[in-house]
Amino acid sequence: MTGSDAARGVVKGIRGALLIGGVLAVIVGILILVWPAKTAMVVAGIIASYAILGGLVYAAIGLLSKSAGAWSRVGHIVLGVLFVIAGIVAFSNLGLAAATLATFLGALVGILWIVEGVVALTTLGSGPSRGWGIAFAILSIVAGVFILFAPLWGALFLWVWMGVSLIVLGGIQIARATRLRTR
Repeated sequence: MTGSDAARGVVKGIRGALLIGGVLAVIVGILILVWPAKTAMVVAGIIASYAILGGLVYAAIGLLSKSAGAWSRVGHIVLGVLFVIAGIVAFSNLGLAAATLATFLGALVGILWIVEGVVALTTLGSGPSRGWGIAFAILSIVAGVFILFAPLWGALFLWVWMGVSLIVLGGIQIARATRLRTR
């Protein structure tokens, strides 16, 4: 294999990865926009599955570990049981699990935006973009406060925004993949 053949192989691999990633992003974006609640429930189901599998792994580590101390083993078992219970509770009502997760994430984003705005105010300095820094900080704090008062609505807005973004960015990835040429 020559150097140019190897380069073509690398470009084909990159092109394939861009194309697959772009198509998946567009599909997930469309699903979010067409069926936002059902897609959120699927995400909650994936997280619940992870919790159950992770819990089983932790419990197995606690039960099967020969070298760990007693408290370490008990801790792994307790953590495993808690993960499994959390996964089962989430699976018992995926709609509520999705809403709870959305509310939590909405509140978290609100807190992060407030902190980001405060940090922006504390790092203004006397540079030429001071006005932009003040505007950013105020907007960030106000948006954070609004989302804290209605975290589920904020999360819904962010969910829809993510769907639109995935479609746009996925389309760009597909365009990049189709324009990438092997020489």
